[in-house]
Amino acid sequence: MYSRIVGTGSYLPEKVLTNAELERMVDTTDEWIVTRTGIRERRIAAEGQVASDLALEASRRALEAAGVPASEVDLIILATTTPDMVFPSTACILQAKLGITSGAPAFDVQAVCSGFVYAMATADLFMRAGKSKCALVVGSEVYSRIVDWSDRGTCVLFGDGAGAVVLKPGAEPGILSTHLHADGGHHNILSVPGQVCRGGVSGRPFVVMDGGAVFKFAVKVLAEVAEEALAANGMERSEIDWLIPHQANIRIIEATARKLHVPMERVIVTVDRHGNTSAASVALALDEAVREGRIRPGHHVMLEGVGGGFTWGAVLVRI
Repeated sequence: MYSRIVGTGSYLPEKVLTNAELERMVDTTDEWIVTRTGIRERRIAAEGQVASDLALEASRRALEAAGVPASEVDLIILATTTPDMVFPSTACILQAKLGITSGAPAFDVQAVCSGFVYAMATADLFMRAGKSKCALVVGSEVYSRIVDWSDRGTCVLFGDGAGAVVLKPGAEPGILSTHLHADGGHHNILSVPGQVCRGGVSGRPFVVMDGGAVFKFAVKVLAEVAEEALAANGMERSEIDWLIPHQANIRIIEATARKLHVPMERVIVTVDRHGNTSAASVALALDEAVREGRIRPGHHVMLEGVGGGFTWGAVLVRI
């Protein structure tokens, strides 16, 4: 029994923050941002809008696309680095907002920018084990809350958004294989080293990043895990119809494509319009490509992510 994607959805907040606006906030320029990141704008959640709100809109659109009522969902896995609160999980809050009262399991996955890939892999295992017949997998982030808007090295990179897919079992191949990895020895390269402690914040509650180290590590492992997925399925690089890497910045995306010898014409790129949305980015890009008709039934799609931890992984899917 295979897990098949039967519906996709995404949501971006209404507020747009352009590079021109950032020029007035920090010492940067539109040219500098575009040249180094490929990002032209990003979306910012409204005051009081939390990860579960974004996830709710993306989930509704995915369920509508799948033709599935929310009551049919028997598993919710939500990937996020920016949960609504310490607990309960954002997945449980989403479950309530969707009106699901079946008692089906709902939980969060925290793997930063690899979160959606980790969540997809987890849902696939539930389905292959016969524990789920309709899974909702979501990536949702409000990174604008953990960005230091005076730090020009990080504030230009991130944005808010959510993406979702509905998985159902099928006899025909859907998710062909999943491949997950982590190496905690690199945790200081990309982190938010703060925590809630005795009613206050202990440490720095903003993104801290060594950009050069992240670039080198990301390109290396994204290429390696894609090759791992291809080898596991006896496939050649040329058989990848579409590559959807984590939308971190255009340089990482282009370097990964070069290593895999995949032309950019077969790479889905959306980072220019929403920036790095962490766990939401792969799902956002997937939904856009599906709705535009670029990704069609029968296509082989490589989904891959890399994030703080470091964590990384890939999901090879036949649509």
